[in-house]
Amino acid sequence: MILLADKISKSFGGRTLYEGASLQLNAGERWALVGPNGAGKTTFLKIIMGQETPDDGVVSFQKGASVGYLEQEAKLAGHDTALDEVMASATETRRLGERTSELEAKIANTPEGPELDSLLSEYSVAQDRFERLGGYELESRARAILCGLGFPVEDLDKPAEEFSGGWQMRIALSKLLLRHPDLLLLDEPTNHLDLESVQWLEQFISGYDGAVLLVSHDRAFMDRCVSHVAAVENRRITTYTGNYSSYLRQREDNLEQMRAKRAAQEREIAHMQVFVDKFRYKPTKAAQAQERMRRIEQIKSELVILPEGHRRVSFKFPDPPRSGDMVAKLMNVSKSFDDRAIYRDVDLTLYRGDRVALVGPNGAGKSTLLKILLDKERPTSGSIELGLHVGVAYYAQHQLEGMRESNTVLQEIDSVAPMWTNPEQRRLLGAFLFQGDDVDKPVRVLSGGERARLALAKMLVAPEALLCLDEPTNHLDIDSVDMLEDALKSFPGTIVLISHDEHLVRSVANRVVDIRDGKVTVYDGDYDYYLYKREDLAQRSEAEAQGMAAPVKPSSAKAQAAPSVQEAGGGRNVKTKEQRRAEAEARNARSKALRSTKRRLKEVEAALEPAHKRYDELMELMASEELYADQNKFDEALAEYNALKKKIPALEEEWLELSAKIEEGVGE
Repeated sequence: MILLADKISKSFGGRTLYEGASLQLNAGERWALVGPNGAGKTTFLKIIMGQETPDDGVVSFQKGASVGYLEQEAKLAGHDTALDEVMASATETRRLGERTSELEAKIANTPEGPELDSLLSEYSVAQDRFERLGGYELESRARAILCGLGFPVEDLDKPAEEFSGGWQMRIALSKLLLRHPDLLLLDEPTNHLDLESVQWLEQFISGYDGAVLLVSHDRAFMDRCVSHVAAVENRRITTYTGNYSSYLRQREDNLEQMRAKRAAQEREIAHMQVFVDKFRYKPTKAAQAQERMRRIEQIKSELVILPEGHRRVSFKFPDPPRSGDMVAKLMNVSKSFDDRAIYRDVDLTLYRGDRVALVGPNGAGKSTLLKILLDKERPTSGSIELGLHVGVAYYAQHQLEGMRESNTVLQEIDSVAPMWTNPEQRRLLGAFLFQGDDVDKPVRVLSGGERARLALAKMLVAPEALLCLDEPTNHLDIDSVDMLEDALKSFPGTIVLISHDEHLVRSVANRVVDIRDGKVTVYDGDYDYYLYKREDLAQRSEAEAQGMAAPVKPSSAKAQAAPSVQEAGGGRNVKTKEQRRAEAEARNARSKALRSTKRRLKEVEAALEPAHKRYDELMELMASEELYADQNKFDEALAEYNALKKKIPALEEEWLELSAKIEEGVGE
């Protein structure tokens, strides 16, 4: 046991966050702390760190356990380079290194005896700890962590104070990971990372030997690296084993059982109430009526309390002005900074309805390409053309100009949506986490995250034909990300998106532009298609490289007569007639085998759509109070619902297997 938070209670004013909440973390466990915005997730982390005091309960740690905490905002000071700043954070490792050196010198000059034995014992403990903390590879580990989080090698010697806020957060995270504490607390660690840095962090956390507790809005990230979920719900903490998707399934199963039990309780109350109403004043039935009244009160005191569901805010944003089919065109665009070329001769055309994700390693030029589209950055050469009636709206987390400091949040929205009613404006602000009195806050007192959310809300009130979004989900909770995702998917204009949130990219993008190594490559498909093609190209390149490095020696006279790879030129593998015939026969056999697979896939797809539709109908029906009054109908609906709950996952699993078989067959 590394941490035990036991029976924690905390209130602010008249609002209770949790009562008697408990959580235990052990070495090797990776926990996600989830819950709606305002549930008290960050407060819980601060209670663990001693920055907040609980109203009741205690927090205890394993003896000698070290704790590291990454807050949502961090600011560095000093003139050290990024590398030195990170290395300096490993104070325990450096201290142990100095101590082992001191002990080595003392041991060399101490004669045999009790004192030497004591020194050797201390030296053994210090050296073991030094090795476990990676002391001998401290600088190489610091470099690996910084580069894994997106720092170019040439920036490692740049003063830390010269980096922007987002990069300083990465330095703060690097310092924490290098220290390798026994307990790692991370509050929105992916907010300032790109997709590839997020993937690196996933791998790092997945292999972490200490305990991890993180708060994140990134579902794909949590799915890949957490082993447990602690959900802050209804003023309690409920724990689940598995990743985030597993938690959602388990939570829904628990809710279904609770709904069924509640429905049975309400049915029993209703049936007994009919008897009471009918016979309460009949002398011969009065005693039985009284008994049923007592039973009704008892059941009411034991009624299952259903937890609040996740907020599902839907919002339809106004359509932008209709543009021409061609929205934007980049022609022979090149960009350089000083002597460093970012990319050369880029040709890219965006069409109405495109939802383009810009992906690639940090520093490759994604934000630069976005700014070139917006005419906020001039290309070194080439030209940009916008289509007919194309206006451009830009959202970037650190570009929040245009808000009056004296305005309230509500006044800021009113300035761009004067024709909206007050309830409509409040509904939009609620989707972006401005609840109750928050709408009356002046802009000047808003945090950076609150300003970012307000700027995003303002932009989406009256969107332009071309939306350019740079990390729009930072500082949103999962429910607000869902709302934004739905709005972007239904947006009829054109979107260019940079995001570290893989779930959002996968849900929204229908084209992917990969920017890396000075090249811009367009993939006309969704994010999964892009990943498939990237992996396929990488495997082909590796196979070609291996084939060129170690060509197969001909084994027959006929094969010896064929030209070698070198003689053929251009690095081609030249195949014999027999090889080509054998490959053609194999392709025909695979195609024939795949016909039945494709036929079954169509059958499964045809069965899935009505099953999902009926499942949704049953969910709505079972939420109706009228159904509870008819026990037979309720039991029938529940039985059908339970059957579909088993049928749909089985069909979806079969669909995935069939799709994989077809994809493998086509790929060969």
